[in-house]
Amino acid sequence: MTVRDEIVFRSGVVYLVLIFCALALIVQILVLQYIQKGKWSEMSEKYVFKTAEMPANRGDILARDGRLLASSVPYYSIYMDTRSSGMTASTWSQGIDGLCEGLSRHLGVRSASGWKSVITAARKRGDRYFLIQKRVDYATLKKLQELPIFREGQFRGGLVAQPENRRILPNNELAARTIGYLTQDAGGNRVGLEGSFDKELGGRNGMVVKQRLTGGDWITVNNGESIEAKDGNDIRTTIDIDLQDVASSALEKQLRRHNAHHGCAVLMEVATGDIRAIANLERADNGSYHETYNYAIAESSEPGSTFKLASLMAAIEDGVVDTGDIVDTGDGSVKFYNKTIRDTKEGGYGKITVKEVFELSSNVGTSIIINENYKDKPKAFVNRLYAMRLNQPLGIQIKGEGKPLIRYPGDKLWSGLSLPMMSHGYEVQMTPLQTLTFFNAVANDGKMVRPRFVTAVTKNGSVVKSFGTEVIINSIASRSTIRKARAMMEGVVENGTARNLNNPEYRIAGKTGTAQIAMNNQGYRRKVTYQASFVGYFPADNPLYSCIVVVNAPSNGVYYGNVVAGSVFKEISDKVYATTFFRDYRADNNSEGDKKGLVPEAGNGLREDINEVLGGLDVKYRKTSKDDWVATRISGDTIRLVGVDVRQGLVPDVRGMSLRDAVFLIENAGLKVKYSGKGRVLRQSPQHGAKVYEGSVVSLDMNM
Repeated sequence: MTVRDEIVFRSGVVYLVLIFCALALIVQILVLQYIQKGKWSEMSEKYVFKTAEMPANRGDILARDGRLLASSVPYYSIYMDTRSSGMTASTWSQGIDGLCEGLSRHLGVRSASGWKSVITAARKRGDRYFLIQKRVDYATLKKLQELPIFREGQFRGGLVAQPENRRILPNNELAARTIGYLTQDAGGNRVGLEGSFDKELGGRNGMVVKQRLTGGDWITVNNGESIEAKDGNDIRTTIDIDLQDVASSALEKQLRRHNAHHGCAVLMEVATGDIRAIANLERADNGSYHETYNYAIAESSEPGSTFKLASLMAAIEDGVVDTGDIVDTGDGSVKFYNKTIRDTKEGGYGKITVKEVFELSSNVGTSIIINENYKDKPKAFVNRLYAMRLNQPLGIQIKGEGKPLIRYPGDKLWSGLSLPMMSHGYEVQMTPLQTLTFFNAVANDGKMVRPRFVTAVTKNGSVVKSFGTEVIINSIASRSTIRKARAMMEGVVENGTARNLNNPEYRIAGKTGTAQIAMNNQGYRRKVTYQASFVGYFPADNPLYSCIVVVNAPSNGVYYGNVVAGSVFKEISDKVYATTFFRDYRADNNSEGDKKGLVPEAGNGLREDINEVLGGLDVKYRKTSKDDWVATRISGDTIRLVGVDVRQGLVPDVRGMSLRDAVFLIENAGLKVKYSGKGRVLRQSPQHGAKVYEGSVVSLDMNM
């Protein structure tokens, strides 16, 4: 082979090798681009980029007037990218001392020199995500953003603020157990309204893209694949913060006075079933009281004498007795088999009427009535209790309701003692809220309504979903029986065991209860504690509110319901009586001939207009307020003017005003008005003091 042929041959081999390599490279590119694209994208996502969940802002839990009961407050984790690409050497050298002095001043933790030492060391290591501080509030974040270096922003100053939300209760422990909470651990707890309305409050989480930095840290980046989170809705509850405060304070004071283990108090609106206040307090080891368990909803126990109302109503409804019938209670004791039932009065009450049996809370009288009339037909008695829905849960909006227990004849634990024991509240179990709901039905002319905790789910002030009043049963008994039951309850306060609650301002109707509670399964003879209760409603002639107070394990020698629980009931009812709404309610129900205590036709409104109207009336009045908008109040024989709640950012109080004045104030606050009727404003919704959402509608009911 000549030299020329050898050169050509070798050149051809090289050429063919190059062509083969080029073809192999093209094939590999095609394989990577199309066949293995998913695999390498996955690896890129895993090692360079990743997606992370962006939590939605949780909705607020609001009181009936719009004030906050629970809210999510933004907090921030502050990091520093010490090797941020936009940070120059001069920015670092000129600003590091000022930055560290500011960190020491606003965050503490370290001295200025200490901060400089750790940040400088982090810069030498090349840290791209150096932790400065966690759980920094917004006000502190704003101060940090003004410090040297940090004021340059994320890329030139290295400041990275990662937001996170923290759930807070602005009113501390008020209704804390009913508001509830969520825990994030495996099988986490879902308690109270937070748990029951988690779907509505939680919203929908979004998705963000994070990029891996040198050193292994991850930072959020802007990316078209990010999905914005959808914030949760708010829920508006029936809780009245002011009344809740009264209920909690009154209950705690009484628990401390009697050194009781725990107690609860619930205030319910008769017509609607709305829970205006619910307090649950338990004594800690150090003697302080806290909301640790929702006793009102979940604790099912023997109610004691408050159950006598159901027993006697059953007997009256069946026609076996009437309130005027005579019962011989003898010397205050009666024996059924091996069990002796006693009255509290030494020597007994002798012969008394059925009404007096209830008023004096005679265990002997009640057990005799029920045993004599139902011993041969116990199913008739229990069926009557079942007809009043006392054996079924209420099905309330909060999870965890305790189950009521009323045994049926033939049950393995049924005995000859069951009827007389059940008659006065033993061998049955009910929660305080279930007992209150039954008494509320009596106050509501027999209509049993389901207790309501939440009235609406809202979004930016607009109603997304509403919850109306639900009727469980239209009538628990005949009108005649209801009328007699109410008369017996009024007699308890006027003539019976709760005479200490009688007062000249307004009438209370109710029933005391004192139950022995067996401890540690030792029965009633070994170790016994007591449960004191009072349940009733007010005003007795036209009920507006019902209330129950239960105090468990008082240990200072006093355990009767009228003293231990009744005083809490009275303090709560007095506060309600003192409210403007209650006074207006009473005024609306006064006869036309009774003008004493009624607000004059001047009503509420602009101070100049009110002064002009009152100046033309033959009444005494005082110009005590300098506010532009005022309300008229009676003080003896004099009318005084008090300022109306008109504050920036809140729904104004327009009750008692003319439609013209009300529309002016509401529209001036950026809201819309919807009204019905004529005259002056009787009610408004949302209530005054609620947060303003521009464009929301305020509904006004006018006094026809």
